[in-house]
Amino acid sequence: MSHPSAATLSESEVAVPAGHGLRRAAGVVFVLGAICLAASILWGFGEDSVRARFFPAYLTAYAYFLSLSLGALVFVLIQWVTKAGWSVTVRRLAENAMGVMPLLVVLFVPLLFGLHELFHWTHADAVAHDPMLTQKAPYLNVTFFLVRAAIYFVAWTALALWFRAQSVRQDSTGDHALTRRMQLVSGPAIFAYAFTVTFAAFDWLMSLDPHWYSTIFGGYFFAGSLMSALSLMAVVLVLLKGAGFLGAGLTREHLHDVGKLTFAFVIFWAYLAFSQFMLIWYANIPEETAFFKERLAGDWRGVSVALLVGHFALPFFYLMSRHVKRLPALLLLGSVYLLVLHFVDVFWLVQPAFQPGDPHFGALELTCVLGVGGTWLGAFLWLVTRVRLVPVRDPRLPEALAFENF
Repeated sequence: MSHPSAATLSESEVAVPAGHGLRRAAGVVFVLGAICLAASILWGFGEDSVRARFFPAYLTAYAYFLSLSLGALVFVLIQWVTKAGWSVTVRRLAENAMGVMPLLVVLFVPLLFGLHELFHWTHADAVAHDPMLTQKAPYLNVTFFLVRAAIYFVAWTALALWFRAQSVRQDSTGDHALTRRMQLVSGPAIFAYAFTVTFAAFDWLMSLDPHWYSTIFGGYFFAGSLMSALSLMAVVLVLLKGAGFLGAGLTREHLHDVGKLTFAFVIFWAYLAFSQFMLIWYANIPEETAFFKERLAGDWRGVSVALLVGHFALPFFYLMSRHVKRLPALLLLGSVYLLVLHFVDVFWLVQPAFQPGDPHFGALELTCVLGVGGTWLGAFLWLVTRVRLVPVRDPRLPEALAFENF
């Protein structure tokens, strides 16, 4: 719901000035992340026993931060395809999060050296003696795997950079034709996004156990990605507002809608997780139950229960309240919590294939998270500080500034 309003935004509220601490922080975080990344790679490329731990740890960290950018990308596409007005003042943060995609292409390179350690289907002798892997070989082979990865990254990078560039360009030109162009492209872009994210989840996560399959898996990864991206947006929006930015561009009305969307995707993630489990449990077919058998054995059972309670039940009741979604401190707390639980979810997806019965998170896993996460966060903050925090000449900006919930 919108009402006419005289609210305006000053330049000091939408631009991070030169010499501001946030600009310096971006560089410091990136450098520290790069140091941790280099240390983890040097450590991980050592002895065979360390390599066996490094690549799953690196994949876990990589998949987590990739999900933040992919969630931000689909958020932007949804805003354009629905011609949303309320989100104009919060959309730029998502544009910056998806703008990190070129860095994620570079960060994918170390994984190329660990395909043999990560994926059982890359072992020719195993494929030759396994009828199921033999049947899947036309799809699960290294050459086609790399071709598909290239297609995913080309699609994601092209979409992320093009939409961000058009939006930033409008800040200078005020050309309304850019809005119409992005609305036109967003429809086909969502279909491209859906196919590429689904198959990337199949390739990089589901094929860690090549005997198991689930048609819901791509949607499950997508739901977690968008939920985590919304949580990240809520955290950064509240912090920017506390630092004196955004002004009338961020009100409780906007936080309320970000919180509502986060709440919706907590439920959607749980719906897909339950649907996947229930159908496999009901059918009770051995090749389908292996995935959950690993995750209900030993100490992994506790992690599975923690996800059920911590990723769904607790945030469901917490975010249900209108007051929580409208109070910055409470929304910030819930959003940070969900970002942590999303990492637990990604860890749960990757690690049981390599740590059966006994989950372990040690120094090597931590350096991978700090390395990938530090460089990702540093690049994200750099993008945030180099453009206006709000699309100041978007034709729907007045609607966003006057936005009120029913």
